[in-house]
Amino acid sequence: MTKEEAGRTLFTGREAVLATMHKKETVIAPILKQDLGIELIVPEGFNSDQFGTFTGETKRTGNQMEAARLKAEGAMALSGQTLSVSSEGSFGPHPMVPFLPFNREIVLLIDKENEIEISGIATTTETAFKHKVVSNYSEAHAFALSAGFPETGMVVKVSEGTKDPDAIFKGITTLQQLEESVDRALFKAENQSIFIETDVRALFNPKRMKNIEAATHDLVKNVLSLCPRCNWPGYSVTDVKKGLPCEWCTRPTRLTRSLQYECSKCGFGEEKVYPDGKEHADPGHCSYCNP
Repeated sequence: MTKEEAGRTLFTGREAVLATMHKKETVIAPILKQDLGIELIVPEGFNSDQFGTFTGETKRTGNQMEAARLKAEGAMALSGQTLSVSSEGSFGPHPMVPFLPFNREIVLLIDKENEIEISGIATTTETAFKHKVVSNYSEAHAFALSAGFPETGMVVKVSEGTKDPDAIFKGITTLQQLEESVDRALFKAENQSIFIETDVRALFNPKRMKNIEAATHDLVKNVLSLCPRCNWPGYSVTDVKKGLPCEWCTRPTRLTRSLQYECSKCGFGEEKVYPDGKEHADPGHCSYCNP
């Protein structure tokens, strides 16, 4: 039996419930069907917004992974399935280059039958994640076009920090919706300015949807990675250690020196040094040799 066949054995022909209300099945379902043999279904009446909203009305429950886990478990409770998939995203400044926007996506698979949890992660700076304070429709329209409208949806708020659902207008994808939302927000605003931002929910944000697709491929890769000890799927990277030494001065650089792997089933782990096959970094990556 090949590694791919062993990784598929647990899942082929099984149904999994996808914890979404934002059309993520359009990118996740085909991959899981083709690569793992999983039939994905979306439960009726599932409300993922109860675990947090990007626009601030509802605070996210826990950290990114915890929120993904709660979504998956909620979908299983609603549907009665024992296999669930969920997705959770985050946006913010790049951890190394703060002026760049940064999107991190997690796609999580939980199998209650076999008591395993496997995730895939993807990160990118190719995002539609922008915002601006504007004072009229002309400024709002110009911002929207610069941010990828109408393919990327817009959100208009009476003020940046509002948590009032009646002061937030989402899913704007037409000029008429944009004009009406700006007019309504300006009417409600206490001053002469309002807040406009990209809608980062997956169905209104093609760049985010593309990153969810990448995270799903990473999930499949981790499912097909088998533990050397118990031969169970989900043997994946849990930690990345920087410090690959410079070829000239041997000082540590920011490049990866080793990866820590761990089995999600039996807990076996190991450190794999020089995962890229290189024992030294090009001096161009050294902050001492190339300050």
